[in-house]
Amino acid sequence: MVRPLVAFSLLSVALAGCSNGPKATELRLWSDNYFFRVTVDPMPPKALEPASYRVVVQDKKTGQPIEGGEGRIFATSEDRANTNDGFKKEKELGTYSGRLFFATTGDWAAAIQFRREKDQRMPLERVDWIQTVRPASEPGT
Repeated sequence: MVRPLVAFSLLSVALAGCSNGPKATELRLWSDNYFFRVTVDPMPPKALEPASYRVVVQDKKTGQPIEGGEGRIFATSEDRANTNDGFKKEKELGTYSGRLFFATTGDWAAAIQFRREKDQRMPLERVDWIQTVRPASEPGT
């Protein structure tokens, strides 16, 4: 009697692992020399509300965090509205932040440009993605 119960428990755990749980909230992007992990709060961003981006930058080959970097985050909507912010260095190694303000809902062409500060003669490396922006929150929600 114990064996069927154990088998049922294992099957339940296995099926739970295959369920459609929450989607990953971290965007992973690669340029020629960098690996970027991007998160945004709130997720998904909402129109007419500031969105705080957190970007962890690592060396693509070594995996080491990139300290002393400079860059920016920016986005353009389908109707050519723009938003951008320069990166601010955070306490955590290789971590930068920026805030965007999306004026409208819909899909925005978003991008990051970044380089090491010591590589001033090197061009900024760029990664792009599509950022979907949802309607603003209702008052009281």
